[in-house]
Amino acid sequence: MQTKRTALITGASSGLGVEYAKLFAADQHDVVLVARSEDKLRALAAELEQQGVRAHVYPADLSRAEAPRELFDALTRDGIRVDVLVNNAGLGYVSTFHASELRSELEMVQVNVTALTALTHLFLPGMVQQRYGRVLNIASTAAFQAGPGMSVYFATKAYVVSFSEGIAHELRGTGVTVTAHCPGATHTGFAAVAGAGDTLLFKGAVASADATARHGYLALRRGRTLSIHGLLNRLLYWGGLLTPRWLLTRITARMMK
Repeated sequence: MQTKRTALITGASSGLGVEYAKLFAADQHDVVLVARSEDKLRALAAELEQQGVRAHVYPADLSRAEAPRELFDALTRDGIRVDVLVNNAGLGYVSTFHASELRSELEMVQVNVTALTALTHLFLPGMVQQRYGRVLNIASTAAFQAGPGMSVYFATKAYVVSFSEGIAHELRGTGVTVTAHCPGATHTGFAAVAGAGDTLLFKGAVASADATARHGYLALRRGRTLSIHGLLNRLLYWGGLLTPRWLLTRITARMMK
């Protein structure tokens, strides 16, 4: 019989995913660790279980359209109830859209948008039924403007914010909350994989992964719908609301060089 709350974290093999898993385990939540790298997940699971929690490893490639349903069915079969869903897995690539590989762009949409949407849709009914649940969708400050050089990535994060705000309103009074967390540049493996490490964006102030995750974790616990990490990022957000979008796009294009 499941006695503890259980948090499912996607993208749990590195970066923010690892930090979120540690935070939930420290708070005595059992965890479900999801990512492509089984070896890394098992190493993390062994570390977390030293804190007296259960760490379930479910390797999955969320760029596969079938993966969210397969994961949900496996957890249902194994009798694991998910109380908290952290949609952390994400992809990004630096390239002008016309010169990029279509396969990579569509893979990004699959992971950042489609898989996130599918997992949320699959796990929400159980949360609503038990009148308790938390969903944390990792968006980005990229959500608030167009992003030349990473146009599809920026667009996917805009979707995450809009989607999260919409369903958060729908779920009022159900005991379930949805939080869109928007970090800025953060020290994870993302920049290297995305090819963004040499951009002006990542040459400026870059937050640590643990501080970013703690901010998102606190926002989740407080049931906030939209949370932007860092005073500078919040100031840039408010300034962006007052800036013409054509100018905001030009500024962002410069930051991505």
